[in-house]
Amino acid sequence: MVGAARFDLPEIDAFTRAYWDAAAEGTLLIRRCAACGVAHHYPREFCPRCWSGEVSWERASGRATLYTWSVVHRNDLPPFGERLPYVAAVVDLAEGPRMMTEIVDCDPDRLAVGQDLDVAFRDVTGGSESRRSESQGDADQEIERIAVPVFRPARSGAPVG
Repeated sequence: MVGAARFDLPEIDAFTRAYWDAAAEGTLLIRRCAACGVAHHYPREFCPRCWSGEVSWERASGRATLYTWSVVHRNDLPPFGERLPYVAAVVDLAEGPRMMTEIVDCDPDRLAVGQDLDVAFRDVTGGSESRRSESQGDADQEIERIAVPVFRPARSGAPVG
């Protein structure tokens, strides 16, 4: 059964399935080009630098630095209104790519450009969620868990997601 519209659930297709399955297990994946060696994120089937199709999934370290952020005080799209205020951010992954994300577990007044961050994962399903997949057209697909990568201030000595 499909509930109220949600705007925090990703569109999962055959190509991105590996990314979302890894996230559900607490692993952040990026793509790396075998031709030029450059890592990129968001996942694409080609290298955005040299256009090679020789790209593959790679486990990211889960470490990043804060590039920029904004505190969101109003968002009427479900379920974001329940999370207000929240911190929308862009981070530089240790492997090189920039990634849009959210900063959690931190007072926004304590954030600073260049701050060290660790990945965490938000379970956005709260159990199972009926979700349509591009590859399945109008058929509903049961997904046990969808987790979205978010970041929090680094904790010295703490294991990374």
